Amino acid sequence: MANKTAIGNHQQPPQQQQQPPPQQAGGSAKPASSIKQGNVLPLWGNEKTMNLNPLILTNILSSPYFKVQLYELKTYHEVVDEIYFKVTHIEPWEKGSRKTAGQTGMCGGVRGVGTGGIVSTAFCLLYKLFTLKLTRKQVMGLITHTDSPYIRGLGFMYIRYTQPPADLWDWYEPFLDDEEELDVKAGGGCVMTIGEMIRSFLTKLEWFSTLFPRIPVPVQKNLDQYLKTRPRKIGKKDGKDAVEDIERLSERRHSR
Repeated sequence: MANKTAIGNHQQPPQQQQQPPPQQAGGSAKPASSIKQGNVLPLWGNEKTMNLNPLILTNILSSPYFKVQLYELKTYHEVVDEIYFKVTHIEPWEKGSRKTAGQTGMCGGVRGVGTGGIVSTAFCLLYKLFTLKLTRKQVMGLITHTDSPYIRGLGFMYIRYTQPPADLWDWYEPFLDDEEELDVKAGGGCVMTIGEMIRSFLTKLEWFSTLFPRIPVPVQKNLDQYLKTRPRKIGKKDGKDAVEDIERLSERRHSR
C-alpha cells in the first residue's frame, strides 16, 4: 500500500489509478460494457435507496458521520481519499454494535432485518458514492485503484448493488482471478482475495447480515454457466474458507 501521505490535500488521485487492469487469462483488459456503452451508468432497481436494506439505509441517513463529516465531501476524489484513510472492512455493521438476541415477531426470523447497531464506515461511504451518481469511468477508477483493496472492494460492491444483473458478468469477469487480498470482516479474521469476493457476489445473495439485490433466475443460470468455464484458481491459500466463514457468520447471527 502506498504511504498515506501520498494522497495529500485531496488533489488528483494517484496517476496509476487511471491505468486499466492488466490482461488476465480468459478476460479482456476492461469490462465489455465499458467499451460498448457510454460514460453514463444505468441504475438497477430503486434510484433512491440503492437497493439497500431499509434498516441499514435508515442508520446511514441518521449517522452523524454521514450527516456531518461526509456531507462536507463534495467530490469523487475526496470520497476516495476518505475510503483510503477510514475503511478497514466491508461489513454493514461495526463489530459488536448489533444486538439481535431475543427478537420476536417481524424482525425475529427475517434475514437482513434486526434492531440495528452502528452502521459501518464502509456502508456510509458506499451510499455517499451513490449520491454522487458515479460515471462509468469513475467506477472503473474504483475497481482498478492501486492504493487500497478497500477502494476496490467498495467499487465492486457498488456495482453489485446498482448495476443491471445482466451486466454483472461484463464488470466482474476480468477480475475473477485477482489475487489482491482484503479482510472483509469487522474486527478482522476473514481474509479473501478480490477474485474470491466477487465470485461470492455472483453466487451468494447474503453478505454477512444483509442481502444483495436478487438476480433474476435466467440471469443467475447464465452466471453459473459462465463461472463453470472459469474455475477458481487455488493459490497459496484456499479462499473457499473465507466464503464459508461469511456464511457461518450470517447463519449464527440470524439464529440468535
